[in-house]
Amino acid sequence: MPDDVTGAGTLVEAPARPGVAVRLVELRRSFGPVVALDGLSLEIVPGELVALLGPSGCGKTTALRALAGLQELDSGQVFVDGRDITRVSAHRRGMGMVFQAYSLFPNMTARENVAYGLRLRRVPAAQRRKRAGELLDLVGLASHAGHYPDQLSGGQQQRVALARALAIQPKVLLLDEPLSALDAKVRAQLRDEIRAVQREVGTTTLFVTHDQEEALAMADRVGVMSAGRLQQIASPVELYERPRTAFVAEFVGLTNRLAGTAGGGSVQLLGARVPLLPGSVESGPVTVLVRPESLLVTPAEPDAAERAAGRVLAATFLGALCRVRVRLDDGTVLLAQVSSVDVTQLAPGTPVRVGVRPAPVLAIAGSA
Repeated sequence: MPDDVTGAGTLVEAPARPGVAVRLVELRRSFGPVVALDGLSLEIVPGELVALLGPSGCGKTTALRALAGLQELDSGQVFVDGRDITRVSAHRRGMGMVFQAYSLFPNMTARENVAYGLRLRRVPAAQRRKRAGELLDLVGLASHAGHYPDQLSGGQQQRVALARALAIQPKVLLLDEPLSALDAKVRAQLRDEIRAVQREVGTTTLFVTHDQEEALAMADRVGVMSAGRLQQIASPVELYERPRTAFVAEFVGLTNRLAGTAGGGSVQLLGARVPLLPGSVESGPVTVLVRPESLLVTPAEPDAAERAAGRVLAATFLGALCRVRVRLDDGTVLLAQVSSVDVTQLAPGTPVRVGVRPAPVLAIAGSA
């Protein structure tokens, strides 16, 4: 892998709001023969929310735990607000954490749970109650302050856990797969609420998830990890539209693999020439990674001869959009995304022509 692929990427402009800078420098950690972190470097600007995204075992949780002080490192440094905290104990780092398991005290009300960290810091009772009330109001649970955890839904419990993490005014907020135990509807609602709260308070945040939709919806920047390394970090739009590696392209979103011929900064594909993304193989036979929405599928017409011919295998309704599976005459099976209005013309068995939009694509070595 080229060295420039693993860099920290272009930083977003620091927002004019509270928050501290975070810098992870060449973090390394192994567990026996398993390398969890392999020289991970990352910079987070004040007030930014960065998501680390990747499959199980890629090192994202180890990185978060290293920042929290819950995981020792073999080597590397952790800086927060310009201070080296690599050897500072976890309880002195001033981090707020929200885990997948809500970890609320069952014998405490929502208000008492939120105020718990303040009580440990010997904050006077009146101030604790005021701060807890403000945070519960911020997460929309002011009317539930006197409820115990078993009287709250999963989503409400996670809101209380978020309020508790923020109550101590942490330097950095750490979110470790906080939504994965919730059902899809609550998860979508809560991710928007967490993002709104994070923007409101301006706390620098590191969010760990294996769910690409969550990462793309919530983060200012998303870092994709594999085997302890940062493959790419960029804004959600850049990450999706301009992946630097095949791993990123195929992990973030759906991707078709098609055969093409590269040369002169573009690739010949489905009867058209399409520009290549940086990092592509630039000449000769290549495999081209193409998003479903970049494919054009229309009923077969004589004047569409410049496109590849095939037949519709199936169409899946997804509301405003549909995904259509097409088998080309050469046997290649593709997944395209089309408007639900257009899918009425694309019943299974319909002869079609398939082309490609002129959006840049990533070409890699090998055959499709």
